Parts: sequence; structure tokens; C-alpha cells
Amino acid sequence: MRGIILEGFSHAGKTSVLKALKKIQALDELSERSVIVLSEHYSQVLHNVGGTLVKSTYEEHLQLLNDRVAILRQLTEWATKIGTASRRARGIFFILERFHLNHRVAYPDRSLYEIETLEQELVNYGAMCALLTISPETAERRIQSRTPEEWVNKKSEEISAAVNELVATQSALRIVSKQSAIPTLEINTDHKEWDNYAKDIIGKLDKVIQLSEPSIGV
Repeated sequence: MRGIILEGFSHAGKTSVLKALKKIQALDELSERSVIVLSEHYSQVLHNVGGTLVKSTYEEHLQLLNDRVAILRQLTEWATKIGTASRRARGIFFILERFHLNHRVAYPDRSLYEIETLEQELVNYGAMCALLTISPETAERRIQSRTPEEWVNKKSEEISAAVNELVATQSALRIVSKQSAIPTLEINTDHKEWDNYAKDIIGKLDKVIQLSEPSIGV
């Protein structure tokens, strides 16, 4: 098993990179046959409920993440039970979005024991994290690029507040990524080179997997 966790603030390009990762994995004839992809809808802290953004409590979000990791745990136990002739051919490749770093930033004053335990389990499943970021000087343009019509009548104060929130959240994500046991690769997405970013992530993941494998003496 191996997998990637995509983290980053809105507009950083997580969806575009996710699509590029799926394409690369699908074109690799030696890649895993089983793929699990869970978008942020299944793991993020904020949820749109009837048109209103609702923030999960610490306990709710921790349980949500545990439930998602439980899926990987069950599949790992099943694979161990039946045995595998080829790890790549019969293994599992997974992609998660807005997961452990999102949790750490959302609940900075809560106990770290639970999330650290979860992170270690993900490390055991061959996980690495890709933190997607945007340069502060391009943040305003990126924020407005997705839905430009919504920003036409926005006041400069509102735009500045959105940019400041993005920059502050990125900084917080960067800090907690260094505290996590899960290896993290930070990628600046200013140039929107999604396929290249995905290749870099896969390359880093392969190196992480190689380093984690025990060497075999001859």
C-alpha cells in the first residue's frame, strides 16, 4: 500500500493535482490495480449543510478521520490474510484530501496524541503528504480566477481579508507539516503545471517508500 495526502488552502490547486495524479497512476502499467480516492468532501472540517458552512467539533472530525483510515486498515488486514503475489499489481494506491494537517490547524489547542497516532498508522501504510501553496503576490489573482463574477462588486477590504486568510492558513499548514510524522513535500502551484507537480509527487512518494523498506542482505 502507498498513498498521497493532498493538503492546502482553497485555490491552491488540490483538485487539479488530484486529477493529474489519477491520470499518471492509471497510465502506469505496473501500478496498483486497486485505487481509493477520497476528496475533501469526505474528510474536511467545514461542511456545507443546507447552504450553511458548519464546522465539525474536534471529536466529530477525529472520528471522521479515524473512519477513513479504518477503511485502509481493513483492506490491509484482508491483503495480509490472503497474501499477495505482487504488491504493486495487487496492492492499493490511495489519495486523501484535506486530512491530518487540516485537523491540526483547525484544532490547535487540543491534544495531539490522537492525530499523531493516526499519522503514524498512515506512515505505516506508505503515506506521504503534498502541501500545495501559492505565493502571496499571486493569491488575489488565484482567489478571483475560479469565480470572477463573485468578486466584481467585492470591496477591497473583503479581498484583502480573503488574501490574508489564505496566507495565514498556509503558514499554519507549513508549521504543522514539520510537526507531523508523515513526510511532506511542499509545492508552489503559481504556474499551474499540474502534470509536472503530480510527477514530482509520485517521484517523492517512490523515494519515501524505498527508504521505508528494510534492506535485504545478500
